[in-house]
Amino acid sequence: MALFQAFNISASGMTAERFRTDIIAENIANVNTTSTESGGPYRRKIVNFAERKVTPFSQYYATASQNPAIGNGVKVTSVKEDTETDFVKEYDPSNPDADADGYVSYPNVNTVTEMTNLIDSTRAYEANATAFDATKSMATTGLSIGKQ
Repeated sequence: MALFQAFNISASGMTAERFRTDIIAENIANVNTTSTESGGPYRRKIVNFAERKVTPFSQYYATASQNPAIGNGVKVTSVKEDTETDFVKEYDPSNPDADADGYVSYPNVNTVTEMTNLIDSTRAYEANATAFDATKSMATTGLSIGKQ
C-alpha cells in the first residue's frame, strides 16, 4: 500500500463521518418540524456508506501477489429518508398542523437514537484521525532514518 493511499483512506473516512455528523445535526434540528415544503412532517434522514472502489474478487486474487493490500476508502452512496419508522402522533387540536381528529404528526426523529449515532460517528472520525496521525508519524520516522 502506498503511503499516500493510506492518507487518502483515512481522509475519506473523516470526510464521510463529517457528512454523517451534518445529517445527524439536521435530524436533531428538525425534531419538531411538523410542516415541510413537500407537505407533512420532516422525515429522518439516514446516510449509507460503501467502499469507494469495489474490486471483484477474481481481479483482486489475480493481482494479490503484486499488490498485497488494496484499500480504497469509503464514500457516501446515498442519503435516504427513513420511511420505515412511523411519525409520532400527539393530541394538540390547537396546533395549525393538526388533522381533523386533533392529532399532530411529529417527525420520526428520536433524539436518543440520533445522539447515539452522533457518538458513533465522532468515534469513527477520531479513529480515522488517529490512523492518519500514525501514518504521518511512520512517514516522518522513515524520512528521518533516510536523512541520517
